[in-house]
Amino acid sequence: MLQYGTKIVAGVTPGKGGTEVYGVPVYDTVADAVKEHEADASIIFVPARFAPDAVYEAVDAGIKLIVVITEHIPIIETAKMIKYAKMKGARIIGPNCPGIINPENSLVGILPPRAFRKGKVGIVSRSGTLTYEVSELIKKELGQSTVIGIGGDPIIGTDMVEVVKAFDEDPETEYIVVIGEIGGTMEERVAQLKKKGLIKKKMVGYIAGLTAPREKRMGHAGAVVYMGMGTFESKVKALKEAGIPVANTPYEIKDILLSL
Repeated sequence: MLQYGTKIVAGVTPGKGGTEVYGVPVYDTVADAVKEHEADASIIFVPARFAPDAVYEAVDAGIKLIVVITEHIPIIETAKMIKYAKMKGARIIGPNCPGIINPENSLVGILPPRAFRKGKVGIVSRSGTLTYEVSELIKKELGQSTVIGIGGDPIIGTDMVEVVKAFDEDPETEYIVVIGEIGGTMEERVAQLKKKGLIKKKMVGYIAGLTAPREKRMGHAGAVVYMGMGTFESKVKALKEAGIPVANTPYEIKDILLSL
């Protein structure tokens, strides 16, 4: 993140206050850090058992954007910390996500910079690896405005619908790419908004999970089906009925975007 140009003003590790890492001062608490520096975002890397407390600490210190990279946080703890953040007017991205990048400007997360170039496509994705792959594929011809990996857990702080709405209002974004996967209903809800005319910008969808065996439980925590919604077929059908073209493979996304 430092190499990319993100302004990292402080680090926080209890017991390490007074030290430095790559020239960045380290503090024992977030409260100590914000007394000395202006900060509008926090990124959480700590192990799952400590992550919720790290979120609460950032929220209580007045930080309004919190990116949680940590995976395997118990769902009940995730639900509590997201509710608390919303009550305090803070936004969480994640948990279990790669973060957010505004190409050639700022990176808050673990996305590989080589895959991104300033452009006009906003990407929202539930899959970290697919985020990088699709970004790399469209980098040369189109580039990206902002890319957000929202995370694959069943409960997340910022969902796909919120991000798509934000992209629709963003003057730097001309096209929106939605990278979904089986489970949950976010993609269907995005399709409903588009169908009602509430999303104006041109969109392309891709759903991972075509070959997932129906009888087998998949590893992603968010891969839960609800009463006919959440399947690969239901998501593709909803997107297409809303007039959103759906790529069969990640490689088709660029071709569809260039044809819009």
